[in-house]
Amino acid sequence: MKIHIFGASGSGVTTLGKALAKKLNLTYFDSDEYFWIPTNPPFTTKRNPKERNDLIKMALTESDHWVFGGSSLSWGDDIFPEFDLIVFLWLPPEVRLNRLKKREFERYGSVIYQDPERIKNYQDFIEWATNYDIDPIKSGFTGRSLKVHEDWIKDLNKEILQIRGDFTVKKRIKKIIDYLETKKGTKWRL
Repeated sequence: MKIHIFGASGSGVTTLGKALAKKLNLTYFDSDEYFWIPTNPPFTTKRNPKERNDLIKMALTESDHWVFGGSSLSWGDDIFPEFDLIVFLWLPPEVRLNRLKKREFERYGSVIYQDPERIKNYQDFIEWATNYDIDPIKSGFTGRSLKVHEDWIKDLNKEILQIRGDFTVKKRIKKIIDYLETKKGTKWRL
């Protein structure tokens, strides 16, 4: 079983991915671990795309059963095997942005409000995350957006489980397992 979960930053992809992988006894792979070079503070230096792609391809071939979390639409067409299930998460923008602000403070502390460079990094990140739900044609935003994700879903021309709304992790897992059992005929011993 190869499951891909994606959505906007702060939509709960990593939290759900780790919890689902644990529940189903699968390995969890997070796109951030491949996209970013480990730094302190984290998420400041992008990994070379070829190195990133080679690393994730190698990791995913080690098992036939895993959960991959994160947006990887621009990584290339020959990176990932055929997914058995793709799950798209969407949260209302105000809920998602509040989660991100809380997470950033928990992750970094008050330095994001005191150090000029860290203030700028924090503000740039929140602005980037805010642009996800804004129509890129009107805003001129060229990064990851809801429209980009929805266009990708249409282009796949396959059924995707979309979980839209503010649900608990437990309810999201139940939706995924119910989907797998109903649509894929997969039974899980939980």
